Amino acid sequence: MSRPDLNELLAFLAVAREGSFTRAAATLGVSQSALSQTVRKLEERLGVRLLSRTTRSVSTTPAGERLANTVGPHFDGIETEVDALTALQDKPAGTVRITCGEAPLRNLLLPRLAPLVRDYPDIVLEFDVNYGLRDIVAERFDAGVRLGSMIDKDMIAARLGPPGHMAVVASNDYLDRWGRPRHPRELTAHRCINQRMVSSNGLYVWDFEKRGEKVKVRVDGPLIFNTSPPQIDAALAGLGLALLPNDEVAAQLESGALVRVLEDWCPQLPGYFLYYPSRRQPSPAFALVLKALRQDQT
Repeated sequence: MSRPDLNELLAFLAVAREGSFTRAAATLGVSQSALSQTVRKLEERLGVRLLSRTTRSVSTTPAGERLANTVGPHFDGIETEVDALTALQDKPAGTVRITCGEAPLRNLLLPRLAPLVRDYPDIVLEFDVNYGLRDIVAERFDAGVRLGSMIDKDMIAARLGPPGHMAVVASNDYLDRWGRPRHPRELTAHRCINQRMVSSNGLYVWDFEKRGEKVKVRVDGPLIFNTSPPQIDAALAGLGLALLPNDEVAAQLESGALVRVLEDWCPQLPGYFLYYPSRRQPSPAFALVLKALRQDQT
């Protein structure tokens, strides 16, 4: 005996519940003759009669009643779940996981996503502050935020902000004691705050460019960190020069707590991008996140 077709089972259930081929055909949007033929094929496939037909009514046989009572609740459960998923389009819910650095989280993501958090209480945003290059597919993140040059080619990337620059910064107290470097090579005579790269485990090499001249400097100093915030704190305390993205020290530069040096040597940055897998169908919740992050872009 061949397995029954799901459409045949749905057709039978409609007739059994409506007690009429005419009403069942209208419900399913098919012709009465097509519906009758589908039910007949199911009976032939199963080798039992499921419906008793008269000129005035249709009723289930004992076999038909048993089949309706057995498979009916399963189809009802499927329909209920599909309706629940469809309802998410009107009331998005669920968790959206994003891996990012602290600066874009603070300066870009939270300000733009705050209205979404207020308007959609059933959406949960989980942020993983991490400076390594995470495999967002393997680690089940919905998206990541990184500089444009660090994004894999098979990802969809949405720009979150304009290009920026790196900035060599120090406190006025440090510059008063150690002087202001005029050329990147002079950094070897300064106390610099190093950063250990999470991806390579090596120390970050400071690179500069001016009018086609490129200079790479392996700096030295008393402090090594693997994230930006303690580098900023150390620079504020006058413990050395730090090289950081300009947006991460914008507030300190504006207040005068930190000062830029070698500004005309600092390279441009591509800016931050939100990236996510191209092969994954975005959930309604993530679609809202994407819309909120993109809405301020010109």
